Amino acid sequence: MNGDWCTNDGARKLKDKIESYWRDRGYDVNINLVEGGFIAAMRSGRTDVRSNMVNGMPTRRGGGSDHSASEFSAASWHG
Repeated sequence: MNGDWCTNDGARKLKDKIESYWRDRGYDVNINLVEGGFIAAMRSGRTDVRSNMVNGMPTRRGGGSDHSASEFSAASWHG
């Protein structure tokens, strides 16, 4: 299914997309894929995408310096 982020392939694409987005803006994010078991409501297995971001924002800049992304304005999301 196209756009299904819960499958293994979809979760991997989403992981790559998020990492690329933040890397282009100078941030490092850690994203892990966690295999979930069979979910009766979904009638399938799932893969969870988990990160070290807080409220969708990275917690540190690339290059090892320890800055939050709080200065990253919400307006830049609409640009």
